[in-house]
Amino acid sequence: MENNKRPETMARITTKELADAFIAEQVAEVRAQVGDKKVLLALSGGVDSSVVAALLIKAIGKQLVCVHVNHGLMRKNESENVIEVFRNQLDANLVYVDATDRFLDLLAGVSDPESKRKIIGKEFINVFADEARKLEGISFLAQGTIYPDILESIKQAEGKKAVKSHHNVGGLPEDLQFELVEPIKLLFKDEVRVVGEALGLPHAMVYRQPFPGPGLGVRCLGAITRDRLHALREADAILREEFDKNGLAGKVWQYFVVIPDIKSVGVKDESRYEGWPAIIRAVNTTDAMSATVEEIPYAILHHITARITSEVEGINRVLYDITPKPTGTIEWE
Repeated sequence: MENNKRPETMARITTKELADAFIAEQVAEVRAQVGDKKVLLALSGGVDSSVVAALLIKAIGKQLVCVHVNHGLMRKNESENVIEVFRNQLDANLVYVDATDRFLDLLAGVSDPESKRKIIGKEFINVFADEARKLEGISFLAQGTIYPDILESIKQAEGKKAVKSHHNVGGLPEDLQFELVEPIKLLFKDEVRVVGEALGLPHAMVYRQPFPGPGLGVRCLGAITRDRLHALREADAILREEFDKNGLAGKVWQYFVVIPDIKSVGVKDESRYEGWPAIIRAVNTTDAMSATVEEIPYAILHHITARITSEVEGINRVLYDITPKPTGTIEWE
């Protein structure tokens, strides 16, 4: 627990000079920890795992093996984009694993958010263990854990109830066979971005929209079904496309759709039409510990609503979540 507590004397990383010093310190620590062994990293393509990958490549080079797991809960074309950027453009040593059925079968009928997170987290470790057995010399598991993950997952000394567990904190099994490498676990999200830029990662990658480890699994609320998951993926793709077109992608820190496991009565083709509501969430934050809601012009929301309800089968309403954090969390689950 003490190793997961950020020292009170640790300066906020706000400049390239501070980031360079942090990088040099972590490179030395990783080399001392890993030695000549190999490290397995879950590379989602988000800023956290990308920064960890860049740090580890700087520290140990080809000893790093990156694994991208498609758990079936990715955004539309997400895995294809990860492969294109990391394998084809950045020449990473990337292993692609399509584990869609493996994850969705385990999640069938599971509605409790914490249970879903722990299932996903445990299965991630199982997938890595399977991949590790195919490789020689894998002794370490690297993770893009950041400080808000720890703060929200572990009950603090004053006895406050944990907000929620994260797949890379609360979901780890006790019999984990790898030693963890977590070079950015004491950083807040804004600090991770400063470090990413200092490492020379592309700006678009460093400021890529955050995506939770459990992916759409915590946005398909309640028990996940393949039809509702498909609707969620398509609605989310429309939202992202429209934000890009209207200049909101760079203005809003995180925006996404959630679909609860409820239906309401609607009308389609002059007939009764029961469908799910698509709930839009768009928030801004610097450290992920608090967040404000972005005010989206009504004309844009109206257009997004028209597209989602006409293009996505199964959705008959679109709602906009205007709750800040606190009292709401950024994600719904």
